[in-house]
Amino acid sequence: MKKFELTPKEKLTLYGLARYPKLTDKQLSEKLDLKHSTVTSIRHRLRKNEYFRKLIIPRLQNMGCQMLVAIYTNFSPLIPLEERVGITGKTIEVFEEIFFSVGEQDKGFSLSLSRNYATVGRINDIRTQTFGGRGLLEDEYPSMVVFPFEIGRVYRFFDFAPLLKISFDLNLEFEEVVADLAFRHTKNVDFSDTEKNVFCMMVSYPEMSDSDIGREIGVSRHTVSRLRRVFEENNLVRKISLPNLKKLGFEILAFYHIRFDPRNPPNMEVEDAALLMSDSTIFLASRMFEAVMISVYQDYDDYKSDMMKVMQVLKENKWIAEDPVIRTYGLNTLVFIKDFKFAPITHKIVGCDFWVKKLLNM
Repeated sequence: MKKFELTPKEKLTLYGLARYPKLTDKQLSEKLDLKHSTVTSIRHRLRKNEYFRKLIIPRLQNMGCQMLVAIYTNFSPLIPLEERVGITGKTIEVFEEIFFSVGEQDKGFSLSLSRNYATVGRINDIRTQTFGGRGLLEDEYPSMVVFPFEIGRVYRFFDFAPLLKISFDLNLEFEEVVADLAFRHTKNVDFSDTEKNVFCMMVSYPEMSDSDIGREIGVSRHTVSRLRRVFEENNLVRKISLPNLKKLGFEILAFYHIRFDPRNPPNMEVEDAALLMSDSTIFLASRMFEAVMISVYQDYDDYKSDMMKVMQVLKENKWIAEDPVIRTYGLNTLVFIKDFKFAPITHKIVGCDFWVKKLLNM
């Protein structure tokens, strides 16, 4: 796919939107040393031309959600991708727990959030039965990796700022966030009916204004604004700016499943696993004996170089007894089956009024 060239100021602004998604245009202009009007103009232009979109990620770990789950599968290349997507769309992707799912002709993976193991286990059983019964599987069953929030770590959850910084060759002195551990369970949260409705609307419509949300669910703009601040201050939501990777010219997405040597795993107490991350890493979740990482690269050479660095860290620290599973996907050929759909699992975990669900087409 053709790579669209951005101007230096456009690159800087797009990076800023990814790095500081909570800042206003005025605050961002001060951070980036650009004019306020310049940031506003560029942001509108980038959004209009689909270089990024806004997401609000619900942090459901304090509301009854207990785990993050990754599932990956190898498929028979004899079954057309469109046919497989059609089958899974009716039988598997309908589950609210799955928020991200991609596939190519011979492989695919998904990420889910769930209340408990029984739920994701049942989904995986249906997945295995469906794929096996239709002759879609190769020699192995789908592999499931579970990260309970109580004992796991989520070091990076779709943070694209480091990737954009290195790809745009930005020489910045800003402090970088190395690890984001806010998915840890801290305390249980009980919402009122109004809080549930506002929370679900925010996640479902991340670009909707507070006044529009208030009008739709029958509360004041002030109420929505106040609750938005409460949610943000209590780390119940996280804003992100999701860049259009294909339009920016990135070519490869890599999925890593790393099983650590039980005789010498990374030390969870000092966050050893974070050493696996590079600027290309957009996602890393780990528990004592295994990790899943997702990285994005401009081309095969970038992938090869970064993959060798990952292997070097693993082998120098003697963390593995066997090579990790690594699957690469072409961003121009993979299919996004579920593209960051957080609304269904949010409604299921948080709950909202019947008429709000109807409004959200749930």
